[in-house]
Amino acid sequence: MTAGGISIHCVDVSTGRPAEGLAVRLLRVDDSGETELAHGQCGETGLFDHPTVQGHGITSGEYIAEFEVAAYYAGTDASQDRAPFLNVVRYHFGVGDAQQHYHLPFKFTAWGYSLFRGGL
Repeated sequence: MTAGGISIHCVDVSTGRPAEGLAVRLLRVDDSGETELAHGQCGETGLFDHPTVQGHGITSGEYIAEFEVAAYYAGTDASQDRAPFLNVVRYHFGVGDAQQHYHLPFKFTAWGYSLFRGGL
């Protein structure tokens, strides 16, 4: 395991599959506002691959992980052609020790989610 970094793993529990294609953003929050550190989509294993996983740009402080759930389900049976229940999920969390690795498993459906600090 690499010291430091933030890894994100996304699973669509309604299908039991990794959330390939789910758009994710990682932001740092400080006195001047929010700064985007990473953005992109999860790969076929549901992992969000970006240099922040290896610790690049990660310091102690406040962060936001943002998940575009409604866009992920757009055009599926889960969307039901209505306003989505979950649109963009913003999860605020803190990094106390930037030398430790922070793993965020995001488990979700179109109607709810679980996100916590997990083990890698």
